[in-house]
Amino acid sequence: MHNFEKLKIWQKAMDIAIKVYEISLILPNDEKFNLIHQIKKCAVSIPSNITEGAGRNHNKEFIQFLGIANGSTFELITQLILAKRLKLIDEETIQPIINQLVEISNMNFSFQKTLNTNQ
Repeated sequence: MHNFEKLKIWQKAMDIAIKVYEISLILPNDEKFNLIHQIKKCAVSIPSNITEGAGRNHNKEFIQFLGIANGSTFELITQLILAKRLKLIDEETIQPIINQLVEISNMNFSFQKTLNTNQ
């Protein structure tokens, strides 16, 4: 069992979730139950799955939840790119978040490798 609050990957994922909630406030209200809902759901899913994995008994289970978190990371990247393409939000707002998501994904892959070698 891992202390998830000390994990850098979890801390960064939480920061992204907050940023996503902040940018969702500037998206059009008619997207409230579509894209905004989906973006928020993915943003919360990333740190939530890291936490759930950290609470499991074995590294193999943790790796599985890190994989789910990574899937949510890529899903969120796609949704942010879609919001940009739909001209709902500008490049300057989205790109720093996408860059942070790519960093989280890289951290995730590295962390999974570390856990795999410690089994």
